[in-house]
Amino acid sequence: MDERFKVKFMKLNISELKEKFGKNIIFKENLSKYSWFNLGGPADIFFRPENKIQLLRFLDEVRKKDCQINILGAGSNTLIRDSGVRGSVIKLGSKFSYINLLDKDKIEVGAATLDRKVSDFAKNNNIGNMEFLSCIPGSIGGAITMNSGCYGTEISDVLMSIKVIDNKGKEREIKNEDIKFYYRGTNLPTNYLILSAVLKGNVSTKKIIEKKQQELIKRKKESQPSQIKTGGSTFKNNNKKKAWELIKESGSDKFYVGDAKISEKHCNFFINNGKAKASDIETLIINVQQEVKSKTGITLDLEIKIIGDEI
Repeated sequence: MDERFKVKFMKLNISELKEKFGKNIIFKENLSKYSWFNLGGPADIFFRPENKIQLLRFLDEVRKKDCQINILGAGSNTLIRDSGVRGSVIKLGSKFSYINLLDKDKIEVGAATLDRKVSDFAKNNNIGNMEFLSCIPGSIGGAITMNSGCYGTEISDVLMSIKVIDNKGKEREIKNEDIKFYYRGTNLPTNYLILSAVLKGNVSTKKIIEKKQQELIKRKKESQPSQIKTGGSTFKNNNKKKAWELIKESGSDKFYVGDAKISEKHCNFFINNGKAKASDIETLIINVQQEVKSKTGITLDLEIKIIGDEI
C-alpha cells in the first residue's frame, strides 16, 4: 500500500470496511478493465453495491470520513488516468440494471441499464422516440448526467423524473422541470448519485420503431468507428462548427502521441491503438485543443470525462 493511500485513508478502518462489505469492496482495483479505452490505473477503493441499502451504508461510511467519491458508469466516455483514482469509485451493478413498463408509453429504468437495452425494450413494447438511445454508448445514469443525445433527440426530451441519493444520503425524486438541461450537461450536483429514471415516449408500432432504429444505427456505422478502444466523441460541438470540422480545418486530424491516434473515419474519436497510455491520449487531446485554438481561435471543450490524478 503506497504512502498516499495510507495518508488519505488513515481515518478509514480498511479491515472494518472489508468486514462490512465483503466481496463488494476491492482495494487497489485496476480500472482499465472498466474503461472502453482499456486504460487507467487503480482505484484506492472500488465498490459495487449489492443493493440500495448497502449503497447507502457505504456512502454514509465514506462521507463521514471525508473520502472522495467518484461514480463510474459503463466507462464509455471516461478516460481514467494512469496513476488511478484517489478515494472511492462506485460502479452500480446488475441490481441497478432493470426496466419496468409503467404505462403504454412510460418506463422506469435503473441507472446502470445500458442505453441500447432501453431502446430495444421500448421497441418491443411499441414505445417510440427512444430509438436514438440505440446509438448512444453507456448507461442511463451517465446519459442523464451529460444530457446525451444524437440525431436530433436528447435524453431530456424523454425524461420525466429521476431518483437520486443526495449529498446528505437521502433518496429523493427530481422532476424534469426542476433540472436545467443544456448541451451535454445539466445543473445536477456532481455529488448526487442517480438510482433510476422514468422515461416517456409515444405510442407507435414495432415496425415503425424498428425501421427508424435501423436507420439510425446504419447512419452511425457509416460515419463513426466501431470495434475499437475509444471513448466516443472527444470534444463537444461548438456553436459555430462541429468539433470534427474544427479538427480537420486545423490540420490536427493526423496528430498522434505514441499509440494514441485519431480515427481516420471520424476525427473526433481518439483511439488507443494498442499500447497507448492514458497520458498519451490526454497529451493528444491537449495538442489538438492547442492547434485548433491557434488555427481557428475556437476552444474545444471536452465531452469525455477525465478522472484521476493530473498528468
